[in-house]
Amino acid sequence: MALTIPTQFKFKPPNLQHQFLRIHVEVFTVRTTNKPQTCYFTSHNHHLRCRLKPKSWFARTTVLPSFCINGGGEVDASPQQSTPSQDNEALRSSSSTNGDGYVALFVRMLGLDHDSLDREQAIVALWKYSLGGKQYVDAIMQFRGSINLTVNLLRSESSAACEAAAGLLRMISSVNVYRDSVAECGAIEELTGLLRRSSLTSEVKEQSICTLWNLSVDEKLRAKLANTDLLPLLIKFLEDEDIKVKEAAGGVLANLALSHPNHKIMVEAGVIPKMAKLLKTDAEGSKVIRKEARNALLEFAKDEYYRILVVEEGLVLVPLVGAAAYKSFRPDLHSWPSLPDGTEIEQSSKGPSRYGASELLLGLNIQDKNANLEEAKTNAIVGRTQQQFLARIGAIEMENENKVNSESSLSQRSTLLPWMDGVARLVLILGLEDELAVARAAKSIADASINEHMRISFKEAGAVNHLIQLLNHHSGNVKLAAIHALERLSVSNDVCLRIEAEGALFPLINSLKHSEISESSTEMILNILAQVLDPSKEMKSKFYDGPVNGSKKQWDARRTTASAENMDEILSRSTSSLQTIQVVDLLDSVVLARLIEILKTSSPNLQRKAASILEFLTVSEQCFDKVISAGIESALEAVFQQRILNEAESDIICQQPELHTLEVEEAGLAISSASRLLTRLLDSEQFRGTINSSRFTKFLRDILKSSIPLHNKDWVAACLVKLSSLSGPNPDFENAISMEVTLFETIPRLIEEIKTSFSPEVQEAAVIELNRIISEGVVDSTRAVAAEGAIFALVKLIEEGSGRAVEAALAILYNLSMDSENHSAIIAAGAVPALRKIVLSQRPQWMRALRLLRTLPT
Repeated sequence: MALTIPTQFKFKPPNLQHQFLRIHVEVFTVRTTNKPQTCYFTSHNHHLRCRLKPKSWFARTTVLPSFCINGGGEVDASPQQSTPSQDNEALRSSSSTNGDGYVALFVRMLGLDHDSLDREQAIVALWKYSLGGKQYVDAIMQFRGSINLTVNLLRSESSAACEAAAGLLRMISSVNVYRDSVAECGAIEELTGLLRRSSLTSEVKEQSICTLWNLSVDEKLRAKLANTDLLPLLIKFLEDEDIKVKEAAGGVLANLALSHPNHKIMVEAGVIPKMAKLLKTDAEGSKVIRKEARNALLEFAKDEYYRILVVEEGLVLVPLVGAAAYKSFRPDLHSWPSLPDGTEIEQSSKGPSRYGASELLLGLNIQDKNANLEEAKTNAIVGRTQQQFLARIGAIEMENENKVNSESSLSQRSTLLPWMDGVARLVLILGLEDELAVARAAKSIADASINEHMRISFKEAGAVNHLIQLLNHHSGNVKLAAIHALERLSVSNDVCLRIEAEGALFPLINSLKHSEISESSTEMILNILAQVLDPSKEMKSKFYDGPVNGSKKQWDARRTTASAENMDEILSRSTSSLQTIQVVDLLDSVVLARLIEILKTSSPNLQRKAASILEFLTVSEQCFDKVISAGIESALEAVFQQRILNEAESDIICQQPELHTLEVEEAGLAISSASRLLTRLLDSEQFRGTINSSRFTKFLRDILKSSIPLHNKDWVAACLVKLSSLSGPNPDFENAISMEVTLFETIPRLIEEIKTSFSPEVQEAAVIELNRIISEGVVDSTRAVAAEGAIFALVKLIEEGSGRAVEAALAILYNLSMDSENHSAIIAAGAVPALRKIVLSQRPQWMRALRLLRTLPT
């Protein structure tokens, strides 16, 4: 007979600090089918009366455990009258095996042959029993099938049964030895199905997700959890109203992030934005959810690509350097405040306040109209104030210092802070004395400088000034980290101006003198110098200061300012960088020899940057003479003889076509920079008299016919034309050069404009120029046009182009139709319907269209 537990019984979690009291139970066997009978469950201080509804002639022995009253784990029922002698007798008659026997009966009640109410009451009792700890879980796990029966109850329609089943699985899975058994019984699949239900109570969600939290501790089970439909559900529960559900979902995701193979599927599911939102907001004051979100994002940040995604969400990776490192912090004391980047603030005509408040509080006594600070400067001030305050009171990393004692483990740990606090914290660390902390902070700055917003934030916070000072640091690791950070920051034109103004070029150029410098350091230094000494930037900066990575607001403001000023004033104010940095004094024979050596022996990437720097230096006449006398001719020959252009010398081309394409593109960039440098040097009569023009002409003609990208051939063609014009009167030679330039540079460029340009004017100009070239009878020009796949673009142009463009396109297609090999391509491009439409509509070009139709086999 099934036991019906009265609804007034209330189970509460036991107090795990108290010993579980055993129960003595008097069981009366009932063998009647007529009347409900009564039996008594007797404990040391309770009589529990339960009514049994008879169902068969076979009596069922059922038990109800009673927990320690003190602490909340009790059965709330009205006690029956009993005498002390009866209680003592009950205690003496209890045996050590009674508890296990009761568990067996409750497990038996979970069977499918019992009604749903019996099963629900049994699972609730077992769940409350398991809350006692591991020994009670062990007692349940002695009976085979207990997990299977519990998992089956997850399909119940009763919320109480689902909650109890998930709660019992949570307790079982908290024991390491039973975790695999829970997963093998299909708990993950059933919990996933349960969590898919549209309406669930918070208690069911909490118990179910906490069970998954326990299972996710096992590395073998993480892949199974991440590859199911569970991941979108967990991400959805991060926005649940119940904070405990949020914490559990965050815990599961944090554990899944511990396995690197799960990162891809988790990132694609959108985990990073959700976790970042929890970390940036207060999350209702929950430290658990913030901790789990931080742990998950820190795991993602170990990957270089995913670290970018984390920073894009407004978080900065900050190294934990230990509270002891901040003891060397000494805040700057100014008689008058300055901005974090070192900019001094002018005092107004009003005198200082009586108590010096205007000297301590930034901007309090500034009344000038220009005192309105930009948002970036304001954020830098706020961030600096907050971090310096924490450092001065000793509150930075106080909690982390208590948890981590070993210096080795601390040197590998990091945290995530909102970008404003993170930027200020990293700049603060740069001013400390701990070399390891400074190097880690500089590396974090490099990692965080992924967009213009972050670069400007670091500049306004004063990072550039600190990093430039670190270029002269005695530690090689600190110096390398500072160079790396400056390289990432120098992508911004604004930062380049600050780097130049703060005198960073002298230590950078001086570093090139050391032959023992690593190739990676050399590449980073050349990157910075190439950004600052960009030959094309000097003129662009006078007329155009375009946005970098979306800094449109700042760009628009500058354009508005520039349009309101006189252009002559802009040109006069934008002085040459050569005058400001006095690069002539910095360029000695050792540095120049180093640049020439890079052109001769280094990779195409370094060759491109070295050629760009040398081109910038040739603006000065003194530098020009030094470059010519340093043996630049042999260096240029080395650049023009790129190994990768000889496609026949390696079998790797067929095996790795992507790698070959990348190498060809890098070689093309180096050749283009060297061609610009050679074009500049050809202006000197001294240089023209020393070089072998025919040798350079051969190199450039071979390059023009090579497979380097088309946009890299423009300077090659320009340099080749200039060489041919300076080599003396030779009509045949000049004609050959002009023809090759036309076939391998001009025609492909014009066709590319016709295909890709969105401007009708550009397309019209390109097709008219292309028609002029073909009409002049350049040898093989029509074959070159057909080989470049221009037929489809020309047919499209006669359908959509302007009148002049249609006329030129028809003329080109007619010339192409003279070769019968092009007929199939012209027809396949859809020329016949387009031509008939022009003829039937009697457009101005209908005669040309009709003549072309007659040449086609239609």
